Amino acid sequence: MTAATKLLDEMCHLSVQSLRPMNTSEHFKVLKLLGEGSYGKVMLAVHKQNGTPMALKFFPRESTSLFSFLKEYNLSLSFCTHPSLTRALGIAYSTPSHYVFAQQASLFGDLYNVILPEVGMEEDCCQRVVSQLCGALSHLHSLGFVHRDVKPENVFLCDSACRWVKLGDFGMVKATGTRVPEVWYSSPYCTPEAEIARGNEDSWGSISDGRDAVKKDKENKNNERVWVSVEPSTDSWALGILTYAMLTGSHPWAETASNCGSYLKFREWFDRSEGPNDLLNVWAEPQRESAQEVIDLYETELEKEDRPPVAAQFACFTPLACSFFQSLLDPRPGFRGQPEIALNYLGGDWVMEKERVRLEEERKKSRGKGPIRNMKEMVGKEER
Repeated sequence: MTAATKLLDEMCHLSVQSLRPMNTSEHFKVLKLLGEGSYGKVMLAVHKQNGTPMALKFFPRESTSLFSFLKEYNLSLSFCTHPSLTRALGIAYSTPSHYVFAQQASLFGDLYNVILPEVGMEEDCCQRVVSQLCGALSHLHSLGFVHRDVKPENVFLCDSACRWVKLGDFGMVKATGTRVPEVWYSSPYCTPEAEIARGNEDSWGSISDGRDAVKKDKENKNNERVWVSVEPSTDSWALGILTYAMLTGSHPWAETASNCGSYLKFREWFDRSEGPNDLLNVWAEPQRESAQEVIDLYETELEKEDRPPVAAQFACFTPLACSFFQSLLDPRPGFRGQPEIALNYLGGDWVMEKERVRLEEERKKSRGKGPIRNMKEMVGKEER
């Protein structure tokens, strides 16, 4: 346990004493709904006394423990000091039905507002987002925390061009090394090592927002939990999938599973590129290499006449981008690159010129048709 994680626990116990009941309407003018999920809802509001806009996050008391509420509040208030992390504003209170805290309001929505279906977003915009998320995740990891829920709807926009984004929603955050039941769910964001828990009672047949256990897998149900250690490599995997979604407006596969055809094609490409050593052992010990060494090795492979063909869903990317994805999407968690390694891949072209032209033409056609509102709708298409 790091000093930060220990301090967070102490702050939660102390802040119980200062949480007081309050009437929302007496102090805030609530304007509109910003988002909602299994945790509750987020409302845009203005403080009546000083006119400050803020987001009020409401947690139903009947389904939220006081400690989990205080943990998210104190984490956001005291440890999310990086400019690309959403920070609480020091206002926390209770109502008869909810626990509530105030946080910075991002007035331009989330990444769904700028990712177009089957098109994505412009590459320079994507790289700006990746750069900021690298900093945000590295900050959390340095304190001993893992976000565990990196996805488009948890990346909030402070301007329409993604010059400033903030990673938010810290309800899934755990301390590095914490033992938790492994959970498998049908999503490209689910890590390959989680498949060991597929079919047990903790796993989900589908997923809506990262925390909803929507549908249990009825087949081959296993009552025995699989306990694993929380590691930063989970965030690395999610960052890789998110980057793919930003560049293409789709996902590389419907689910990270041994019976998913598109994922298997990626594994075949990955295994041929990496060589025979410990390829199928997701818990193998890593042999660390710098980002530049990875790029150099990959470009050397490209010069060989018998080089392995790139998996179809990655063929539109440059060698630089392919190296980036192979680092973050390494099926072996011990070998997976940390988010900060992505900084070494910024600045160069990620998308092939031919694909860049095609995407620009598609963007022109798509303008005015509206943003993605549910990227899960694309998953079925990716498997067909």
